[in-house]
Amino acid sequence: MAERGSRRTRFTRYGGGDPLAPPVDLREALDAIGEDVMAGYSPERAMRELLRQGTRDQSGLDELARRVAERRHELLRRNSLGGTLDEVRKLLDEAVLAERKQLARDLDDDARFAEMRMENLPPSPAAAVTELSDYAWRSSDGREKYDQIKDLLGRELLDQRFAGMKQALENATDEDRAAVEEMLRDLGDLLAAHARGDDTTEQFRQFMEQHGDFFPEGPQDVDELIDSLAARAAAAQRMMQSMSAEQRAELAALSQQAFGSPGLMDQLSRLDDLLRGLRPGENWDGSEDFRGDQGLGLGDGTGVLQDLADLDALADQLAQSHPGARMDDVDLDALTRQLGDDAAVDARALAALEKALRDSGMLTRASDGSLRLSPRAMRELGKSLLRDVAGRLSTRGGQRDTRQAGAAGEQSGATRPWEFGDTEPWDTTRTMTNAITRVASEGGDPRGGMRLDIRDVEVTETEARTRAAVALLVDTSFSMAMDGRWVPMKRTALALHQLISSRFRGDHLQLVSFARYAQEMDIETLTALDAEWDKGTNLHHALLLANRHFRKHPNEQPVLLVVTDGEPTSHLEAGGDVFFDYPPHPRTLALAVRELDASARLGAQVTFFRLGEDPGLARFVDSMARRAGGRVVAPELGDLGAAVVGSYLDGRSPGQAAFGSYRDLFGGRGFWAG
Repeated sequence: MAERGSRRTRFTRYGGGDPLAPPVDLREALDAIGEDVMAGYSPERAMRELLRQGTRDQSGLDELARRVAERRHELLRRNSLGGTLDEVRKLLDEAVLAERKQLARDLDDDARFAEMRMENLPPSPAAAVTELSDYAWRSSDGREKYDQIKDLLGRELLDQRFAGMKQALENATDEDRAAVEEMLRDLGDLLAAHARGDDTTEQFRQFMEQHGDFFPEGPQDVDELIDSLAARAAAAQRMMQSMSAEQRAELAALSQQAFGSPGLMDQLSRLDDLLRGLRPGENWDGSEDFRGDQGLGLGDGTGVLQDLADLDALADQLAQSHPGARMDDVDLDALTRQLGDDAAVDARALAALEKALRDSGMLTRASDGSLRLSPRAMRELGKSLLRDVAGRLSTRGGQRDTRQAGAAGEQSGATRPWEFGDTEPWDTTRTMTNAITRVASEGGDPRGGMRLDIRDVEVTETEARTRAAVALLVDTSFSMAMDGRWVPMKRTALALHQLISSRFRGDHLQLVSFARYAQEMDIETLTALDAEWDKGTNLHHALLLANRHFRKHPNEQPVLLVVTDGEPTSHLEAGGDVFFDYPPHPRTLALAVRELDASARLGAQVTFFRLGEDPGLARFVDSMARRAGGRVVAPELGDLGAAVVGSYLDGRSPGQAAFGSYRDLFGGRGFWAG
């Protein structure tokens, strides 16, 4: 606490993790979500998977769940529940030994009878304690030890229901024990009134005013009080059920000797019955398998059972398996208690990541209530994939880097904020206007001089001098998914879409998927497309749609890109029905060849991307490429995107420098494609 004059400032422990930690990296998160979405996951599930696995620098839910399970296992492996019985047995042995020593010194006949009684005590500690309840002790040390047993039992039984009572009542006086009995009686009356449906507001206030010292957690109303007591009582019940039958019998008998009277146990049993009726949803019937050798008393054992209940609840929360689950469901206080501050910091970071994803506009809610990747998310994901493509292109050797002024195209008259990698000319007027406006808004005086900030810079947009009509035909037959080509195919389509929509906006891209039949698709639909078992590879239908696209843009350079892993096995009949046959039927092959010839007559630059090593496929695409004056590329899966993008850049206007170097397109680096 700090004071300055009449103002007071309260300082509390900081619990928010590293205050200098970088902000949430949404780009990395979006890359991971996009990869899963393209693999067939829903965006909601993909986000759940991201939170489960974590990121490069952030532990995920799986790691927290592993630590929870490890902590649970350790509690069961280390502890046992015989601590109170062991302590009673030790005190009893000490009391009997002290009494025998005293009796050996006494020479009267009564001492001999007492010795016989000591020698014939039953082996059960509970039975022996009961047997000695009316014994007239001669040894003061022995009587003290025996009284400690009764005191210990009373404190342990209370500690089971009220944490900390064992220590609080150590060396307690008769007046202290009377106060406890009065509290228990008043508490039973309060709970009974609440169970009847009476208004207990005033009764609760009076109870806390008189007995509040017994409840340091400070419940604000009777329901909070009941919640706390019921959780502890249920844990005590589970502890008893986790013991062996012999241990339970011993403790049941010993409990009648608590504080030397069965009255305490009667009051506690009444409380347990009331709490069970008021909170039937608590776990009253469970049990645990303790396998350790560290004995726990009744109070400590109940605390461990509460810890286990905390850990079970945390495991359920971290699983995030129920509908509508959110990171906000995780009990950070319980996580801190069980795993420490670092675990809570990790959970907060995951919660911040989840909130940032939901609030950033990357995910949108569709009309059916499901989450979808937003257009903004698709753009960001495309940029990331394009950066990856650029990196792969830059590692290819064998071609010189062209650097020519104006390679990015002609100015369109529009401007936009500068982005990393842009090589377009600055718009000086807009840039200076932005700087002056910024300095003025920050309270500065532009007349006194100023420094440009990167945020001020705007560049003039350019557009290519010649346009292309691009048809990307992607095989979506089941073999693509079965052989691990599904996600690379989608990544390729998204990278090409991003390049054309951001750098060659005058070009027209048509995405066509083909399996048993072909269909035109927008990038969002293709990205979310799930694999289906459907026989057929209908290249004929796909080429029909591609040629229709080329004819719609007669003044543009046609570019045909075909990604496939199998020979055509189906075609479209005149009536619209799909014909399928395997091995490929001659008519299927003939119709595919006819449409490819049509593409060649339209002037299309043709590239086939052959995936896989099937000899029949290799012969087919080689002959198709030769027929159309095109070429065949057989890339590794990881290089598919670079191969397609490079072929597009090379084929849309061969030999013309006006379309620019790859350095201009991808941000100041030299690339090769060919």
